[in-house]
Amino acid sequence: MRLSRYFLPVLKEDPKEAQIVSHRLMLRAGMVKQQTAGIYSWLPLGYKVLRRIEQIVHQEMQRAGHIPLLMPTLQPAELWKESGRYDAYGEEMLRVTDRNKRDLLYGPTNEEMITDIFRSGVNSYKDLPLTLYHIQWKFRDERRPRFGVMRGREFLMKDSYNFDLTKEDALHAYNRHLVAYLRTYERMGLQAIPMRADGGPIGGDYTHEFLVLAETGESEVFYDSEITDLSFGDRQIDYDDVGQCQAVLEEFTSRYARTDETHDQDVFDKVPEERRRSARGIEVGQLFYFGTKYSEPMGATVVGPDGAKVPVHMGSHGIGVSRLLGAIIEASHDDKGIVWPEGVTPFHVGIANLKQGDASTDSACEALYTELKARGLDPLYDDRNERAGAKFATMDLIGLPWRITVGPRGLADNKVELTSRRTGESQEMSPKDAVARLVQIYEPILAANAV
Repeated sequence: MRLSRYFLPVLKEDPKEAQIVSHRLMLRAGMVKQQTAGIYSWLPLGYKVLRRIEQIVHQEMQRAGHIPLLMPTLQPAELWKESGRYDAYGEEMLRVTDRNKRDLLYGPTNEEMITDIFRSGVNSYKDLPLTLYHIQWKFRDERRPRFGVMRGREFLMKDSYNFDLTKEDALHAYNRHLVAYLRTYERMGLQAIPMRADGGPIGGDYTHEFLVLAETGESEVFYDSEITDLSFGDRQIDYDDVGQCQAVLEEFTSRYARTDETHDQDVFDKVPEERRRSARGIEVGQLFYFGTKYSEPMGATVVGPDGAKVPVHMGSHGIGVSRLLGAIIEASHDDKGIVWPEGVTPFHVGIANLKQGDASTDSACEALYTELKARGLDPLYDDRNERAGAKFATMDLIGLPWRITVGPRGLADNKVELTSRRTGESQEMSPKDAVARLVQIYEPILAANAV
């Protein structure tokens, strides 16, 4: 991808309407354009990151044995009336009527629709366990949309729904999701802490939110500092093994970590004082077990081993895919711009040509671009007729983790400069060695993406 042919409408000044870092940087870096309050167009750079995040979510859901499908954005109101939520959900639900006077709604979530799909296709306990999921646009008519994609009205979400014969089976599905979420967030360079939370309009009294610590978080959180030392890492796990999944749940939820809605000061006071922490957190996902709340009123039953019909036990589990972009930027930026983790960066490396039009630098940049593409990497080549400072400022703003700087002086000694965006450290090396180093850095990420 050559920058002279790319659509990247960067801004030099901070937008006045942006209140937090992620909103400001997404607008400045040309990632999104606001169309109306809380609704954004995703421009090429932002869309590229969105697809990276979506790919990771798909991979980890399917690694856990969950099956993708796609449900529509508009839903018939009858399903929500059947569950009893149509009137109870509140003004955040956007209700519409089509030309035939049928009541519809722009889905804020999909419990009713997925239950309808399940009951039309599954009749026996022998078809369980089953977890279906999709990644789809949702709409919630926020009273005060703000903070860019962090609190928008239209958003992209992964929501999955498990159907199980018993509560024990459904809680194993809950634990599978928790493990998958830990893997998902860590691949994105995030530490997302599972915290006991409130069920809200989804329902259920067994629920955890995943929160990323950040000053701009919408939730106040209280936690034992020991939890921030935990990491899932590259451990392998059998998602069918109940004991393994339960052990991970206990490891990551046994220490105190709660949102302000469920905070219990008496319990918190039992944590050693030096480990008690309060902070702000950004919610990036939530797990719910709600039993037969939807299956009973909607008749989602299976014939059990004894021949009797029983309602299935369910849970729903969400990840805010578009919200994650904002959370990652809030957690990873500096005064120059975004600092993307390698796992979600829109381009793996930027190539800066310091003397566009010079035969040697043009040739060297083209060779680097071609070789990096051949090795499975996605470079962004800044081939504009701009001064070096402007090229560096653009690269810093959009946050690519690595930059190769190519100039005639270095090429005279067969050298280019490889610079880390995160540390600012630079090394001179041959173009061949620079490619080899980048391949080494990204090899585990490319291998994970190939799964």
